[in-house]
Amino acid sequence: MPIYLSPIQDLTAIALDKIPEGLYGEVGSDALLPSFVAVRALAQLALGVAEQWARPFHLLRKADHAVVGSCGFKGAPINGQVEIGYAVATSCRQQGFASAAVRQLLLKAFLDAEVSMVVAQVDPNNTQSTQLVKKLGFTKQGSQLDMEGDLLVQWVFGRADVLELGAMPRA
Repeated sequence: MPIYLSPIQDLTAIALDKIPEGLYGEVGSDALLPSFVAVRALAQLALGVAEQWARPFHLLRKADHAVVGSCGFKGAPINGQVEIGYAVATSCRQQGFASAAVRQLLLKAFLDAEVSMVVAQVDPNNTQSTQLVKKLGFTKQGSQLDMEGDLLVQWVFGRADVLELGAMPRA
């Protein structure tokens, strides 16, 4: 499953709650990243954060090049840690898109020597996402409240996990 950096014009449209022009295939409203993610990405880019860490990726279905979701980093690494986020359209779940996206994010993250750990914060009620991070080899590290006061479970995947496995985990 290919992922590609969301073009700036797509981010700008999404930040304004519009569907970008020129996307391939049918785009359901829940296949695109949330507008707050586009706003955050544009703000980070304006501050000079490297594109790899600031710009999200579209997830494309190979068969028809339809956008089926998004993924990306939530900012540049801090103290060796980088956080990821991912989402797949409701109609496209349980087809391996999220697994493939997270595997690609892990690979991209660990290409940077500064990154020692990838973090995924998951709502404990999101059983599909919890199963995904477990299946890919993430380790539960604890829980915390987000800015809205919602409980999130922190899952981590360290560089040593990749070295120990010898290869990226398959989903």
